[in-house]
Amino acid sequence: MKKITTELKWAFIFTGVALLWMVLERLVGLHDQYIDKHPIYTNLFAIPAIAVYVFALREKRTKAYNGTMTWKQGFISGLIITAIITILSPLTQVITSYIITPDYFTNVIEYSVNSGKMTREAAESYFNLSSYIVQSLIGGAIMGVVTAAIVAIFTRKASATV
Repeated sequence: MKKITTELKWAFIFTGVALLWMVLERLVGLHDQYIDKHPIYTNLFAIPAIAVYVFALREKRTKAYNGTMTWKQGFISGLIITAIITILSPLTQVITSYIITPDYFTNVIEYSVNSGKMTREAAESYFNLSSYIVQSLIGGAIMGVVTAAIVAIFTRKASATV
């Protein structure tokens, strides 16, 4: 367990950042008044998400590998972080849906139907907790693997040769 202490720490930090992002989205109205803008601005979460991976892999490089780290070591660390985040994602979705923004699904269904983007049946099938849990499990895992692979490139550091 000690070997993945850094990954556990940063996976929980990532989850906290994701929940704070949901609070921010709700506070600025992206879950109700400005729901039409939600698909655009929610993508900005990529910035803090990538930053968390960078900080995590830099810490891993410093603490576990004495300042040097191969791409493979960084990638494996990123995969572990991704796995933990993925395991936590259903809980994150439940907290978001029941505590942070309980009216989101109703609001997005009404917006999708009223704007002619979807039928009511399609909107209700897509915008619900079960669907979002599945989306977060699959999408989060895929994005986490890609992010880990890319961030590992930039956080690797070869040992200094004398």
